[in-house]
Amino acid sequence: MFDGVHLGHQQVIRQTILDARQHNALAVAVTFDRHPNSVVAPERTPPLIYSLNQKSHEIRKLGVDATLLLEFTPEFSRQPADAFVRCLVADFSGIYSICVGSSFTFGYKRAGNVELLKRLGGELGFMVHGLSAVSLDGRIVSSTRIRDAIRAGNLDSATQMLGRGYSLSAQIVEGDHLGAKLGFPTANLDVTGLLTPPHGVYAVQARFNGESHPAVVNVGFRPTLEKTTPELRVEVHLLDFSGSLYGAEMEIEFLSLIRPEQKFASLDHLKAQILKDIEAAQKVFNQSF
Repeated sequence: MFDGVHLGHQQVIRQTILDARQHNALAVAVTFDRHPNSVVAPERTPPLIYSLNQKSHEIRKLGVDATLLLEFTPEFSRQPADAFVRCLVADFSGIYSICVGSSFTFGYKRAGNVELLKRLGGELGFMVHGLSAVSLDGRIVSSTRIRDAIRAGNLDSATQMLGRGYSLSAQIVEGDHLGAKLGFPTANLDVTGLLTPPHGVYAVQARFNGESHPAVVNVGFRPTLEKTTPELRVEVHLLDFSGSLYGAEMEIEFLSLIRPEQKFASLDHLKAQILKDIEAAQKVFNQSF
């Protein structure tokens, strides 16, 4: 899945690139268009660390020549492990090496593993790297561990395991314009299916259309509004930009928590607090840049 493209994933991808350069071949990352559980066990589908676009972007930045994006369908989920590998070899007209983690499993009912890959490699002419997991603070780096850190608000730990600043990337959609009415227009991110950090106000660096801007984001249900069916909102107020961004993809890198989400007595009280939040964020930016 390469969710998060964390330190362990990076090790596998870099070994692939090294092999490719040695054989004057192409380095190809193979991944799915959705989490397999969304097809085979929907009730156990975890929220994703990265959107598909963000994941693809981070994989490209590592230097692969191409990414093979496989559509994970019910039919595909039933493909036996050996048949999957044989199809890859045939479709690529030859493979020099396959690089995976040492505990990697694949195929129908996870029947495939590194041992099977090595047997098939001996038959089909490719070598196999089953790379040991990367550890940090005595524990294995994994997407699950990163999700736990984000949920707990331990964003520094998530950053260490990701090997880059923890960020969230999603498409900008139209909201209810409450921010604009209060004097603080926001870009609303569609985070459906994505993991979010604990509810609160954060200083973030927002990136879109090749630009980077300091911003403040509110993550939460906006309890001051007292809606009967509150919805999770991720609302980004850019401190040095104005204009319409609907439809664009925005990435926000979390720099610092300003305060947890809270309920205010009125919209006027909320507006006064937003001004304080912006002042607090400015101090973060002055210290960071």
